Amino acid sequence: MSANGLYNVDPSDPTPIYAQLERAIRFAIATERLTVGDRLPTVRQLAVDLRINANTVARVYSELERAGIVETRRGVGTFVCARDFEALPRGDRKRELGLLADRFLSDASNLGFSVDEVLDYLETRRKRKR
Repeated sequence: MSANGLYNVDPSDPTPIYAQLERAIRFAIATERLTVGDRLPTVRQLAVDLRINANTVARVYSELERAGIVETRRGVGTFVCARDFEALPRGDRKRELGLLADRFLSDASNLGFSVDEVLDYLETRRKRKR
């Protein structure tokens, strides 16, 4: 699996790269972009894809393994073993949702949509999906 679009790290962000990557992986699991049994990229591949140090990726994988989020099978790879609701602590999930909403509303505003227009559209879509 490529890191393109799934894991985002921003070197200009004051948050350490390892924290950004850990949060991105947990968020991918929490939003079911990664599910139980999915294989994560190798340490080397993810480091190359994200242009970060392989030791940083290895540290994140180790911390996620200690937390019970992923498991490493020697010679096979690293796999998701936590369910989506287990991946992010409740406070982190709310914070991530807030960040997501802020980005979404900012993008919508840049396209000329008001918050009310966005909410009306989302409500219409929600009703349609029921």
